[in-house]
Amino acid sequence: MFYISPFFFYKFNPFLIAERIYELHKEQTAFQNESSDSKKKRVSKIISIFREEYPNTKCHLDFTNPLELLVATILSAQCTDDRVNQVTKELFAKYKTATDYANLKLQELEKTIRPTGFFRNKARAIINCCKVLADKYGGTVPSSMEKLIELDGVGRKTANVVLGNYFGIPGIIVDTHVRRLAKRLGLSDKTDPDKIEKDFTELILRKEWTFFSNALSDHGRMICKARKPLCKMCKISHLCPSAELN
Repeated sequence: MFYISPFFFYKFNPFLIAERIYELHKEQTAFQNESSDSKKKRVSKIISIFREEYPNTKCHLDFTNPLELLVATILSAQCTDDRVNQVTKELFAKYKTATDYANLKLQELEKTIRPTGFFRNKARAIINCCKVLADKYGGTVPSSMEKLIELDGVGRKTANVVLGNYFGIPGIIVDTHVRRLAKRLGLSDKTDPDKIEKDFTELILRKEWTFFSNALSDHGRMICKARKPLCKMCKISHLCPSAELN
């Protein structure tokens, strides 16, 4: 005779399952009807928890100055931070200034950054970007959104990475993880990064923008993964409308 644990009946009891589904449905409905003020309070609670869980959150790209961070962020498009860091270790040892990059032959830079993918477009963007930095800004990286997004290969995400993580100017950074969690947490129903950024700025205090972006990205890497989110390990599951539904 086989022994069947009482836990089996508890776990697979149809009445308990139906009850849990009903509870999740109520939670989902509550989140869907959430007011703006309620959502702001929920985000504030998430940030408080993140302060405990990710107190030292930061950009995962290696850099020592704003030019290195700018180049690394351009390379990070459709590429992991670990791979970018492997490439920039050699890159940053060879090239130190915007003029160094501006004077590079396209094929030479392409060869070095090839492992990051889309290397032709990235090489062209970096060289053109650094030509403007050298000619217009004396080789320095400007510390304003307006000037940064005028550079080749630089959108709002890249600009916010540089502004927030080097210059200390708050910015919402919408990377792959933040984009995914924005939807799961019910903070934005948009798919366009710029529109997600706008939704976040209306919910989050400006001083928290960079911290929240970096922490949310870390949470996406470690807990709220794309394929199998670890809801049972998640410290904010009680604040998430998607908990246990993924």
